Amino acid sequence: MLNFNVPPVKNNTGEPVWKVLIYDRFGQDIISPLLSVKELRDMGITLHLLLHSDRDAIPDVPAVYFVMPTEENIDRMCQDLRNQLYESYYLNFISAISRSKLEDIANAAIGANAVTQVAKVFDQYLNFITLEDDMFILCNQNKELVSYRAINRPDITDTEMETIMDTIVDSLFCFFVTLGAIPIIRCSRGTAAEMVAVKLDKKLRENLRDARNSLFTGDTLGAGQFSFQRPLLVLVDRNIDLATPLHHTWTYQALVHDVL
Repeated sequence: MLNFNVPPVKNNTGEPVWKVLIYDRFGQDIISPLLSVKELRDMGITLHLLLHSDRDAIPDVPAVYFVMPTEENIDRMCQDLRNQLYESYYLNFISAISRSKLEDIANAAIGANAVTQVAKVFDQYLNFITLEDDMFILCNQNKELVSYRAINRPDITDTEMETIMDTIVDSLFCFFVTLGAIPIIRCSRGTAAEMVAVKLDKKLRENLRDARNSLFTGDTLGAGQFSFQRPLLVLVDRNIDLATPLHHTWTYQALVHDVL
C-alpha cells in the first residue's frame, strides 16, 4: 500500500518515491503497532497526517490515503480533491467502499477536473489491529461499540445489536481475506457468538459464489479453498463461563494461553 500497491523491488538501493500518508483514527490505530516513524521514512513517507486535521497544500507530492469509507471521510476526501491539495491520490479503504460512495468520489473528481490525479482506488480489507504475529484485536476508536458491555446491555435494541454484529463480522471477514483462508467455524448455540458465526458464514459464501470477484481465489488463497489445512475459528461467548476469567489474568490472550 505504501508503495502505491506495487510489490517492492528486492535489492533496490535507489531512493523511494517521497509521499504523504493521510489516515483517519482507524488507520492510525492499525498502522501504529506495525510501523515506526523510521520505517515509514524508509518507505518514503515524509509526512503522516490525520485526514481531518488542518493540512496545507503540497501540490508536487503524491498522497496515500488510508481511511474507513465513512460518509464524513468521503466528504473530506472530496474536499481535498476540490482544493487540489496533492499531485496525485492513492485511495486505500480499510473496509470495502460501497458503490454509491465511490460514485461520490468520482463526481467530486470530475467537478474538480482531477480525474487523472486519482491514480488508484483499493479496498485493503484491514479492519483489524495486529498487536503480535499471532494476535489481533477488533477494538478501534469505537471500542465501546463492540465491547462485552455493549452486547449485554439490558436496553439494547435489535438495530443496535445488528450494528454490533455487522461490525464484528466485517473485521473477521477482513482478517480472513488478509490471511487468504476460509475458516471452519465453530460456536456455541443460542448466543451472540452464533449470530456472528451465521453472519460470517453467509458473507463468506456470498463472496465465494461470485467466482469472478471472489477474494478467496487465485493468489489470495494460499493452499486453496478445498485444502484440508483450513484454519479453525472458535467463537466463544464469555457469558457461558464468567467464572473462568476470574481464575486467570483478565485478558483474552492470557486466558487462551492458560486454558488452551
